[in-house]
Amino acid sequence: MADAGFFKGTSAEQDSRFANKQKKLLKQMKFPENIETKVDMSKINLDIMKPWITRRLEELLGLEDDVVIEYVFNQLEDKSPDPKMMQINLTGFLGGSKARAFIGELWVLLASGQSSPD
Repeated sequence: MADAGFFKGTSAEQDSRFANKQKKLLKQMKFPENIETKVDMSKINLDIMKPWITRRLEELLGLEDDVVIEYVFNQLEDKSPDPKMMQINLTGFLGGSKARAFIGELWVLLASGQSSPD
């Protein structure tokens, strides 16, 4: 019988092939300082934010990419989106520095949007 390439006596948690890549990225990546503010999306009118998000992503990408734009919209539909996970998810599309800049700018707008009365 052939083994499945596993080391005997090694659990899945100990095998580096099964390590949580997102946890590793959370420790390694640099994040904007302003994202520590919790954002309650129920207080924000996302329809007002969508044109800015679309325009800014098109500027950063250099083209119109509906998939990335809708991906961001979907992540923002959560009651309390995680900005660090959003940055990790967008890094593949935008690159590290552009994703960090975008999330930093977006979080300033979201934080001010939840504190404004309208």
